Amino acid sequence: MRRKVSRISSKENRASRLSLQQRDWKIPYNLDSFVDPLNEESVLAVHNAAMKIIEEIGILFLNPDACKILKKAGCKVDFSDSKVKMDRQWVMNMLKTVPEKFSITPRNQDNEINIGDRHIVFGNVSSPPNVLDLDRGKRSGNFDSFKDLTKLTQFFNCIHFSGGYPVEPIDIHPSTRHLYCLYEQLTLTDKVVHAYSLGPERVEDAMEMAKIASGLDEKEFFSKPRIFTNINSTSPLKHDWPMLDGAMRFAKKNQPVVVTPFTLAGAMSPVTIVGSVAQALAEALAAIVLLQYISPGCPCVLGTFTSNVDMKSGAPAFGTPEYIRATQVTGQMARFYKIPLRASNACVSNAPDAQATWESSNSLWSTISAGVNMVYHGAGWLEGGLIASYEKFIIDCEMIQQLQRYLDSDITGTSEEQLAISAIQEVGHNGHFFGATHTQERYKDAFYAPLLSDWRNYEAWEADGKITTEKRANRVWKQLLDQFKAPPISSKVQGELFSFVQKRDQEGGATTNF
Repeated sequence: MRRKVSRISSKENRASRLSLQQRDWKIPYNLDSFVDPLNEESVLAVHNAAMKIIEEIGILFLNPDACKILKKAGCKVDFSDSKVKMDRQWVMNMLKTVPEKFSITPRNQDNEINIGDRHIVFGNVSSPPNVLDLDRGKRSGNFDSFKDLTKLTQFFNCIHFSGGYPVEPIDIHPSTRHLYCLYEQLTLTDKVVHAYSLGPERVEDAMEMAKIASGLDEKEFFSKPRIFTNINSTSPLKHDWPMLDGAMRFAKKNQPVVVTPFTLAGAMSPVTIVGSVAQALAEALAAIVLLQYISPGCPCVLGTFTSNVDMKSGAPAFGTPEYIRATQVTGQMARFYKIPLRASNACVSNAPDAQATWESSNSLWSTISAGVNMVYHGAGWLEGGLIASYEKFIIDCEMIQQLQRYLDSDITGTSEEQLAISAIQEVGHNGHFFGATHTQERYKDAFYAPLLSDWRNYEAWEADGKITTEKRANRVWKQLLDQFKAPPISSKVQGELFSFVQKRDQEGGATTNF
């Protein structure tokens, strides 16, 4: 039986509102020294392994148009099995045209995001087939939950982009799902949105809808990056037709493409981590150079999803020591190739519990230490990507906010005010700093203020009902949804957008075989 979601009372709502705090919108800049696990000789060894895979073993490009383009570029193409072998020098020359940094501008230009350099941006959970919350339990993804999680994506300033559907709404047919989902993403949010590369119709519809939402004409819209896509290789060593088709369409419009192999060590890649990284690099770089040949300078991002499996069950594992190292090694290689890097906040726990927290903490720390520029699945991911969780979304945002505060340069500033010698002189040897002028001027914003953490002592926490983290998170998401207000959009633009959706729905949307 479906359980009803209990909404908090207006009194509770007001009280919670007073305690709910989040950081201002900001694109974090990573000032830390990155972790480089490999020495120079090992970097070259991994590079040479990736190039050997590309040159001698080859990559399957299961798209005839891609094969024809690569043949024209001088690559060795076997059209009987779509295997492509590339000369390493040609590959390296093509990679020189990849921008080291770029920006993506959504309909609200104030929410522009910077990709590359030392910037790091975070996205929401993307594409789980199931959804979970404490009130209703686990269930198949639906349109209502899709909209709820999209609203949370908009609310949190620590979430910079919508990386895909926060849950798959399986109650909408796949032929028109992209139309209704993107409509909601473009109206419920004014942040950067993602388009799925699943055939020509979905890609062309997505670009057109993003253009309509921007209020710009064709020339102005495509004059800079406005929308992006992500493609995954079909490991080992394959790129499929629909994703290549979408990626090439994006490249022709100079819109960013993230290329992310899904290499799980021991299953879809070698059991050794550096072997898996080498394979992932080969898969990703092969696709990136295709896009560079089509459109030199097209913004591209190297993606990593390298982790391991449980060798007893074959189940994927994330947030493991191996996952951390794989991300760090890939980060080092991305800097070698001078390409921006994408990774993920991944975990395999089935509930928003302690395991989920330490696995996500490991994953998030790996992104900071590896110099990652784009973090997918930043908030809400459970069960290896099979569940989107309301409570986990809130918990993750707490962790992300803390990391973003950690990256604030003012913490380690050495100005006269920050060194605070005057305050130390004022207090002397026997006083305290609570009443010091320096403290009184700064105490409100001196330290990180938690969104979810409870810093009271045990007795105060016990007297207030002993509410644990996941239950506090449950209260928070309900409060936020009760208060949500969509960002402004002109009625003219919204009407035009909806008319386009209706028109394409009547035309049948994207072609399916069912």
